[in-house]
Amino acid sequence: MSDAVVQWLMHPVRSDPSIRWQVMRDLLEAPEIEWQKERARVATEGWGARLLAVADAEGGWAGGAHFPADYVWGGTEKGQPWTATSHVLTLLREFGLPPSALEQRVASIRRTVRWEHAGQPYWEGEVEPCINGSLVANGAYFGVDVGPVVERLIGERLDDGGWNCEAERGSVRSSFDTTIAVLEGLLAYEAATGGTPASREARRAGEEYLLVRHLFRRLSTGEPADEKYLSLLHPNRWHYDVLRGLDHFRAASLLTGQAPDPRMSEAAEHVRRRRLEDGRWPLDRNPEGRDWLDIDAGPGKPSRWITLRALRVLNWWDRAQH
Repeated sequence: MSDAVVQWLMHPVRSDPSIRWQVMRDLLEAPEIEWQKERARVATEGWGARLLAVADAEGGWAGGAHFPADYVWGGTEKGQPWTATSHVLTLLREFGLPPSALEQRVASIRRTVRWEHAGQPYWEGEVEPCINGSLVANGAYFGVDVGPVVERLIGERLDDGGWNCEAERGSVRSSFDTTIAVLEGLLAYEAATGGTPASREARRAGEEYLLVRHLFRRLSTGEPADEKYLSLLHPNRWHYDVLRGLDHFRAASLLTGQAPDPRMSEAAEHVRRRRLEDGRWPLDRNPEGRDWLDIDAGPGKPSRWITLRALRVLNWWDRAQH
């Protein structure tokens, strides 16, 4: 990790508090009192403050749970809009917004926001495990009791160990995209509450689903399950990629003390090979659709988020190999 890359990540104007505090914690190993001070700025400066500023007067964002109130189903809008409550909460969690900064809004979301599916109260969850996985991650992070949704997810695990949003339509095979969303939720729940024996067992089974596939391969043929899983994506939204998988396993390892599984080696080396000559990593793609923020400079350009995540994953991986 070069000094130039660190300076780029920590730039006082072009970077953002949401990146800088994680660089301080995960890469520079700064004292907690220092990175917590920078983390507090997420609520008052930069991307976090901008998202808070566009919140609805009462409730969540854009008048909806998963879709904005003005979204026209079957219309001509390109991509999925990412302005509604569920997507904003995921970004704020990723940014590291201190939960205390959202305490009142979390309560107002409970009172006013309903899912588009059937009008369910927001924090009680929807029907799709990919959506509920993110709900659990966000709820656990922001101090909501999401235990009932966790129990539902545990019961929806498929025989191969993972999850699939298409299960309600007959699918019996898990998907990488849904499984990673649920795993992130179960891990956040475990970090916040300690979890339950059933939630911890479900998390381990879902992780095994990814590990036995080396984080991106088909179990049947050994070929990549989807070439897009090898690209570097941000924000991930509901999409999987190998860096998202590795970052989950890093977080799980830090929580549980479990060493990295050697079956992740191919994915880790793929991320290493994507490093540019100047020590940074590029953004390959981002999900199409309207959003509140332009976080990166665009596909093909160096990405602070991808670089931060790649560096901390490889630091964790390399330390475990020695």
